Amino acid sequence: MGDEDEIGGGPSGVSDEEDDPARRREIRSKYRDLINSVQQNREDMLNPANNKLIDVLEEANRLFASVKQAREAALDAQLLVLATDLGKEKASQLHAEGSAFDPSAFAEHLLSFMGLNRLEEDDDDQDGHLNGFLPQDAWQKLAKRSEVCFKTAPSFHYMLGSFLAEPPPPRQRVERQRKAPSKEAKRIMPTQLKKMEESQQEATEKEVERILACLQKYFADDPEEPISYYEFVIDPSSFSRTVENIFHTSFLIRDGLAKISLDKEGLPCIGPVEEGEIETGGAADRNQCVISISQASWKEIIEAFDIKEALIPAPKTLSQES
Repeated sequence: MGDEDEIGGGPSGVSDEEDDPARRREIRSKYRDLINSVQQNREDMLNPANNKLIDVLEEANRLFASVKQAREAALDAQLLVLATDLGKEKASQLHAEGSAFDPSAFAEHLLSFMGLNRLEEDDDDQDGHLNGFLPQDAWQKLAKRSEVCFKTAPSFHYMLGSFLAEPPPPRQRVERQRKAPSKEAKRIMPTQLKKMEESQQEATEKEVERILACLQKYFADDPEEPISYYEFVIDPSSFSRTVENIFHTSFLIRDGLAKISLDKEGLPCIGPVEEGEIETGGAADRNQCVISISQASWKEIIEAFDIKEALIPAPKTLSQES
């Protein structure tokens, strides 16, 4: 750890005296002397009668009053770590009341208290000794002497044996009867729901039949010319109507009333299924697919196929409202 000469003035807020290189070198030199002294005289300082460690700490406190920079503070911290380790080790060597606990000596005193006499060995057990060593009441004598050192409550014993608590019998659960709806509510609510379901299903069936009629009409005009699927379902004036057309056309495919095939260019075409074309295998020979469409793809299809008007006209109700 060599000394380095500081060049230039100290930082802002530090006086010239505090930033004096010579003074700082002197402080670091004294700190290093103290650190070397602790390391070299470690064994002597561990002696309980030696107070040199206190002198070192007092000298370090005096030096710390002149510490203003980080390098001197780091040396002070290093010295403090050495002194702390040394003080901890020195404290571990101290004994209570000036004497250390000797387990062997304690065992000998304990055996003497219990009545053990190693010089007397009588194998006949005439004096009431166990194997010629401990008397029969040795452990009882030790228990009576040691119980005064512990504050414990006396144990409690039942006069008629242990008390076995039995769980209470389970209560029978009484099911509450639900309040039956009134006859008027029974009559009104299901009727309304049933009418709504019937009206929606009827409207869907009618729309599917109307789209099938349109498909059969276009196919009858030119049976040899395939009908493009996109040109058939796309409505260039309404994205929502396009989605509805795709939805209703899917029922025609599901029920086997219409079929989709690919033309020479690999584009889907749609056409009605005539009675003679119904397959014997039924639904097992059909292939299903999922079609997704967004407004962006809807506009791209309109531009790609140059669709000007819808082949499936809007329902009459919608046209009248519009």
